[in-house]
Amino acid sequence: MEQIPTKKNFRHYMYFLGGQQFSMLGSLIVGFVITWWLTIETGSVVILSISVFLMFIPQIVVTPFAGVLSDRWNKKAIIAISDSLQAFVTFGLFLLFLFDLKNIWLVLGINTFRAALYAFQLPAVQSLIPTMVPKDNLSRVNGFNFLFSGLVFSIGPVIAATLLSFFPVTQIFLLDILTFGIALVPLILIKVPTIHQTITEEATEKSFIKDFKTGFLTIKMIPGLFAMICFAMIWNFFHRPWAVLMPFFVKYTHNGSALDLALLMATTQVGGIIGSLIMSIKKTWKHKIKINIIGGSLFFICQIPAILAPKGNFILMMIALFPAWVMFPITVSTYLAIIQTVVSKDKIGRIMSIDHMISMAIAPIGALIAGPLAELIGIVNLFLIFAILGIIQPFVIWFFTKIRLLEIIDQELMKEAEEITEEIIEIAEFLE
Repeated sequence: MEQIPTKKNFRHYMYFLGGQQFSMLGSLIVGFVITWWLTIETGSVVILSISVFLMFIPQIVVTPFAGVLSDRWNKKAIIAISDSLQAFVTFGLFLLFLFDLKNIWLVLGINTFRAALYAFQLPAVQSLIPTMVPKDNLSRVNGFNFLFSGLVFSIGPVIAATLLSFFPVTQIFLLDILTFGIALVPLILIKVPTIHQTITEEATEKSFIKDFKTGFLTIKMIPGLFAMICFAMIWNFFHRPWAVLMPFFVKYTHNGSALDLALLMATTQVGGIIGSLIMSIKKTWKHKIKINIIGGSLFFICQIPAILAPKGNFILMMIALFPAWVMFPITVSTYLAIIQTVVSKDKIGRIMSIDHMISMAIAPIGALIAGPLAELIGIVNLFLIFAILGIIQPFVIWFFTKIRLLEIIDQELMKEAEEITEEIIEIAEFLE
């Protein structure tokens, strides 16, 4: 029988979520500092492309295996070990800069290893949600995730840019270790429910490869799920040049500073916070697939005025990108809620990891080619071409795949969950 998350589970998850935001803040500050250091140190769009490409590789290679392991192993242990190793590696980076042993390729290697640890941790973190949160609160909790993440991503770059004005890079790295310590406290204190595997042949054989194949078969058996994951993959590819080359775009195309980049990132995240608040307030959402299709297209429509903004006009960029980032947490939260609803809990870890692997599979290619293409045709032309393709792609997916069927399945399961909840309430009232 499927274990239904309790209010206590829900409360523990919120404690865990709060701790993870501190850990994310430290990692974000370190990531911003490394990216800006590479931008200034090299002045090369190609190095930025290689940096992001290397960070994506672990997400493709590590995450699928991590998903299977997160369904089998203790999730708290996976998260604690991954966080601890990230703090340890950051301390190693601190020592390299302290003793002036910094090297571009060594820094890229360490940054890639940090990304690998995050990729290993991610499925365990995501698979906690459906085990600790009731189904009717999934969209809201995903909204909470984006709300807190939006706050962190808003203040993180500003904090990092401010710290760069007063402290050397070396000392800033120590913040990641401090925030790790803060995040470790609620992780140790919370209790995570144990989800028992369905007793089947694949469960008794305990075959890693079979578990992995089961994830793919599950995706194949749910109509429209693979199409939705492919939609996310293509969207990530078209967004990649903007995400990779924005530091170069700010610094060299618009003659901006680290603070200009930080404020641009922070302002867009304010939009994300508002979108997350909307998700947190509104309990349930219908037509989740349509929200994703329309939201995916609107995101790129908003990019065009920012791409064509006059030199140094960061205000126009902020205004243009603001509505895109309001829509972003709504689309991603409903996307995750669909997966968390249509997939059984004993398979959610591997499905989340496969989703992450497929949706990000083409992103490294987008990251790697972004730099050379920007040098070949110009960074503004590259941004424009990919934005136009990003506007068209969601509607192609809608009209030429089975993605619409997934919305029907999601609505039926949500209705069934509501009926079960009503029955439980009636029984509880009767017993009282």
